[in-house]
Amino acid sequence: MPILPWTVPNTPPPHAEVHVFASRFETRTLWGALRFFFKTPGVWWQVSRAPGAYGATLKAEPLRRTFWTLSAWESPQALGAFARSGPHAPTARRLARQMRDAKFARWTATSDDLPVDWSEVARRLT
Repeated sequence: MPILPWTVPNTPPPHAEVHVFASRFETRTLWGALRFFFKTPGVWWQVSRAPGAYGATLKAEPLRRTFWTLSAWESPQALGAFARSGPHAPTARRLARQMRDAKFARWTATSDDLPVDWSEVARRLT
């Protein structure tokens, strides 16, 4: 299962409050999983340059048609600006029809807790 490494576009201040966002997507078909997988580089490029992004990673299980994302942000507004712009916005709209299930979780943590462990992500998304 490929996991993109935790990438830190902007180093957060020590002990700062961060806004964590996690998602789990399951596509309807293997074709949908391939489309998700092939759209990932454009969105990854965007997040690696996003203002207010403190870190991001993605775990892909393409044969299970499941993808997990984890990111940390300076503020909910920074996350929202990212989601509504660049490659992410049109990619999310186009892939929405491919989704069988999608789950999302948001919480606050401190920058000292980054990166969040995948077991914590799974717990929050169940």
